[in-house]
Amino acid sequence: MMSQTSLESKLEALQCHFTWDLDPSRSRLSRLRYQLEDIGTEEGNSWLGHIYNLRGYVQYKLGFPQDAQSLFNKAAEAFCQTRRADSDEGPWLVVNYGNLAWLHHHLGEQAESQAYLSKVNTLMNKYPSPSQDELHPEIYAEKAWTLMKFSADKKPLAADYFLRAIRMQPDMVEWKTSHVLVLYSFFMSDNKGVDDDMLEKMRIAKEQDPENLYLAAQYLQECAKRGERVEDEARELAQKILRNPVSSYSGVRPLLWLYIHYVSVDEAIDLAEEALRRHPDVRHLRRCLAFCYKSKIHFGEDGHRDQSTIDKAISLHEEVVSLYHQSSLLRNIDLANLYAKSNHSQAKAEQIYQELLESDLDPADKQLVYNQYAKYLNFVQKDSCRSVQYHMRAAEIPIQSFYRESSIKVLGKIKDRNRNRMCREIEQFLENLQEP
Repeated sequence: MMSQTSLESKLEALQCHFTWDLDPSRSRLSRLRYQLEDIGTEEGNSWLGHIYNLRGYVQYKLGFPQDAQSLFNKAAEAFCQTRRADSDEGPWLVVNYGNLAWLHHHLGEQAESQAYLSKVNTLMNKYPSPSQDELHPEIYAEKAWTLMKFSADKKPLAADYFLRAIRMQPDMVEWKTSHVLVLYSFFMSDNKGVDDDMLEKMRIAKEQDPENLYLAAQYLQECAKRGERVEDEARELAQKILRNPVSSYSGVRPLLWLYIHYVSVDEAIDLAEEALRRHPDVRHLRRCLAFCYKSKIHFGEDGHRDQSTIDKAISLHEEVVSLYHQSSLLRNIDLANLYAKSNHSQAKAEQIYQELLESDLDPADKQLVYNQYAKYLNFVQKDSCRSVQYHMRAAEIPIQSFYRESSIKVLGKIKDRNRNRMCREIEQFLENLQEP
């Protein structure tokens, strides 16, 4: 048996989820748990081993080590199936064995921890990296896939790791597709349409990976934004998606967005209802249907905002909140905003917001709630002064985010219009505001 200090030193040197400085908040872990569960576990998913590995780490961080061990074991089985290798072992198991070494160490099972450390060493000696100065491409790919699931600030690093993996092992189509999707996410977070170079990357990736209908739906979105008529292609893609195994990666969500904005919101609802009819127990599809009804109310004409449509949207959102009860912050805000549009439930909107404001949230979630409540106060309650106060609260939380930028932008516009009695206070606030 090696000493405790020597064991911990070797564990720290491993490449796995426990050493990648992921450090997510508990609310982020809960959201991630639901996201990973919604991806599904259909055989043939090339990322199935990675999904189980990350789910195992999330469960460990949430305080469920036995669930973590079961998921890590499933990851090993999934890698053997998806890689279809002659041997049961390969470099794709280095991260998985590293996770198991750490898990057994945390459980006080040092002999088992050392056994997995030995397995890692054996694999790394048998399957060295093609480049001495870099990690094995399988490790880069899993690290990249894991980082892209966390905050936006980790995505540039994820893109770099995918590129390194692809350079060393250029035959892995799914790595190329994921690399393109990470690059595409930069444009989505900036709320800008893609440039010609990015669209060409998406087109090539779509040709190389024709079974990836999620990418196909994103590509059609961008074509539609450029004025192309895509209705027929969208309907054809919808039939392909309905025939495929259900998953949050199946492409249904981006396709519904495309329908809502460029085809018909009623057709989007019909498509979501048909998917739910075929798979009535899949919560992700109920969430998609709720999204369609919310869009019909928010973006439609006045005729789309009748009380029966609002009641249906409220009912669906209440179901979604219960299905994602440990990670329902955004769903609760959507629900509050729907109640605010109702003829007979407006008091419920204020009640939900007050419950959120009084709940124990991490700073990023608190910032989100302040920003959304500020908008509600302004547009629904017509209370501009309290709205300004909550925009200030959102802005002064030193976390760079869409919601912080939104509040700062609103405050700047109010100051420039010079019509609000708090203009001087806003001006001083913005002058003294510190960058995160």
